Amino acid sequence: MKSDGEAELAERIDALLPQTQCRRCGYDGCKPYAEAIAAGDAINRCPPGGDAVIAALSRLTGRPTVPLDHTHGVHMPFALARIDEAWCIGCTLCIDACPVDAIVGAAKRMHTVLPALCTGCELCLPPCPVDCIDMIPAPRAWSPEDARAASERFAARNSRNRQAQGRSREIPASPRAPVDAPPRPSKGEVVAAALARARARRAAAGNRNRSKP
Repeated sequence: MKSDGEAELAERIDALLPQTQCRRCGYDGCKPYAEAIAAGDAINRCPPGGDAVIAALSRLTGRPTVPLDHTHGVHMPFALARIDEAWCIGCTLCIDACPVDAIVGAAKRMHTVLPALCTGCELCLPPCPVDCIDMIPAPRAWSPEDARAASERFAARNSRNRQAQGRSREIPASPRAPVDAPPRPSKGEVVAAALARARARRAAAGNRNRSKP
């Protein structure tokens, strides 16, 4: 159990972190990393914050300033995710992965990134089955106001997910479906079908391009 002093220190550390919620530090967000630092973990595991955040954490904690641990990544200019909407298959995997609700869309519908909300965390890239998400240079710098807003959205999303999990545990099991009722497709089957449609679209586009004089 954390002491009051350790909890207060974690709050102050969290306020210095960039709140991109990228998990490159090895923790599930900036606040868990802040708590780990307060408990003694290294202060140089935040690539988005880079040297500036390391220096600020050094001043706060009294620990020596050390170089960024590149096993967790390198410091890069702020970038935003962008979805190539022509190839988006509407699988919702990127929406599920975004820690700050910066991607909007619906199943089997085109998704889009809200640039004002994106933290550049890149967590939407790995789950995309058609590689239709790119990172592009941001037209602005990441600001303390951005960090505060991202932290609030991250906390709100986590709270919403916890409430949803609690409700799911309270809902009784649904009655057995009739034997002749068609089974509902799994998430994997839906994604596989969407991938097949995307491949067909790509093939059709390639054939049209080859047929042009």
